[in-house]
Amino acid sequence: MKKNQRHIVSAVEPGSIAEEIGLEKGDELLKINNVEIKDILDYMFLVQDEEIVLNVRTRQGEICDVEIEKDADEDLGIVFENDFMDEYRSCRNKCIFCFIDQLPPGMRDTLYFKDDDDRLSFLQGNYVTLTNMDDDELDRIIRYRLEPINISFQTMNPELRCKMLNNRFAGEALKKAKKLYEAGIIMNGQIVLCKGFNDGEELEYSLSELYKYLPVLESVSIVPVGLSKHREGLTKLEPFTKEDAKALIGTVKKWQDKAYEEFGIHFVHASDEWYLLAEEEMPDAETYDGYLQLANGVGMITSEREDFYLAYNDFRETYKSNPKHKKVKITCATGKLAYSLLCELAKRMEEVLDNLEIDVVAITNDFFGEMITVTGLITATDLMAQLKDKELGDSLLIHECMLRSGEEVFLDDYTLKDVSSTLQVNIDIVKSNVGFFDTVLDIYDRY
Repeated sequence: MKKNQRHIVSAVEPGSIAEEIGLEKGDELLKINNVEIKDILDYMFLVQDEEIVLNVRTRQGEICDVEIEKDADEDLGIVFENDFMDEYRSCRNKCIFCFIDQLPPGMRDTLYFKDDDDRLSFLQGNYVTLTNMDDDELDRIIRYRLEPINISFQTMNPELRCKMLNNRFAGEALKKAKKLYEAGIIMNGQIVLCKGFNDGEELEYSLSELYKYLPVLESVSIVPVGLSKHREGLTKLEPFTKEDAKALIGTVKKWQDKAYEEFGIHFVHASDEWYLLAEEEMPDAETYDGYLQLANGVGMITSEREDFYLAYNDFRETYKSNPKHKKVKITCATGKLAYSLLCELAKRMEEVLDNLEIDVVAITNDFFGEMITVTGLITATDLMAQLKDKELGDSLLIHECMLRSGEEVFLDDYTLKDVSSTLQVNIDIVKSNVGFFDTVLDIYDRY
């Protein structure tokens, strides 16, 4: 968590406007156009003008104004010591479904920080409950047109929302969503479904209320609560059954049909887990309205399958068989949720590439509990324990979602090097912007 609220210049990009006007490392930005800068959102909005005045305190202590004429939206080239230009806002709620409360002790401190910051919603796509947003912040979102805003609704029943979030102001906070709607601020929503709380008739009520915000509210995802084995002292929650999943999909389909007929969008989407639990086919790509809820696991399997076959079909048309190619074996480790998809894609790769063998292994999540099936929550501990006695071949293939963003570190603080050394195998990473097909092809060509 960052606590430095002074906007100190840490670097000036070469050839930038900031360099041209003589800004230096250690200078402090105080105001733009006589407006005090609260955070990165103020900065981003105010520097868009063609004519601006920077109020700066130099590192020598002198305060001066610098007038700038530039192209609209041209960046100044300033890098700040605190890239957010403010501290992150922590969550004040004690949600009954919060996964952070289900983490085991002894993990790195940053994993226990709960954010509930509308600025991160705009900048990074995080979901917020609105309980941390005061009227001034709401007005700023509307004034700056900060959209889309991603909101964790959970329920539109104010009393139930107070109970689920363990915050007596959580129901009143829903009024902020109405103000955003009236201002035309694009929103996306999320409902973490908890059996016996916000499902059934309560879900029908919530969807009927949220429907009133269409089309400003572009989408709502419904995801099942994640239940780890570390829930001591927390509200008792039950897992959903196959019958529950089928009923949920039926509810979603009903509202999708209604929304598509009236607005041309599908409005509400069930995450992939529901279809796998119900043992039903995933919806077509068109159903997902451009995959607005991909980060919530909505349409991820359909999207990855679609991307794979685009590359696969193009490749197959021009590829010439090479039966003399050295035999290559790849072990692909994944969560149980994506296992069937990876088996399908691996089989297609084996069909088109001579002497290629791909062994897909579904890793059981012993660290968090067997009910956690997503790939992104697989730890190095489970990888090493479950793969140590297997013949892994030339490469172990994992997805980048297992690693801390921008780093080679797993959730349990083991590194790629630790796992590679323990298992005595090279590790390759499937990156989201590259995909399974190209990564496997690169490994194959390497040999």
